[in-house]
Amino acid sequence: MNDKMPMTVYGKSLLDQELKRLTVEERPRIIKAIDEARSHGDISENAEYDAAKERQSLIEGRIGDIQNKLATAEVVDPKTIKSDKIVFGATVDLVDIETDEPARYQIVGVDEADVKLGKVSILSPIARALIGKTKGDVIVVNSPKGDKEFEVVDFKFI
Repeated sequence: MNDKMPMTVYGKSLLDQELKRLTVEERPRIIKAIDEARSHGDISENAEYDAAKERQSLIEGRIGDIQNKLATAEVVDPKTIKSDKIVFGATVDLVDIETDEPARYQIVGVDEADVKLGKVSILSPIARALIGKTKGDVIVVNSPKGDKEFEVVDFKFI
């Protein structure tokens, strides 16, 4: 079984930037804060120390999470994809069959999803409905507001 999770080149760069910020800036800053709080004496009743240790735990947890995601990532450059069907990385133009409202979504990795920017996670209901489809196909997306039908107008890899 393939345990790799797809992510775009852009998504990987976002995680790389966050990892660098956490390890180069945040980690040293929190170590300094812990040392400073420790210098104030008894740490058993030191709220500054407790807060700094909690922040350190969150930072280290996020660093581990990012490192794991990068280690298990299958980085995909959508521009290099040649497919006659919708796959990960595709930018898809749709039209809502009921309202004639157009929509455009790119299918991306879980961490890069941002619906406001038109980026939907590979695990989202709309992405799962789109995978394997082609121009002219109608998809049904199960949403909290009920089923919605869309027609695939076009798709490309950009």
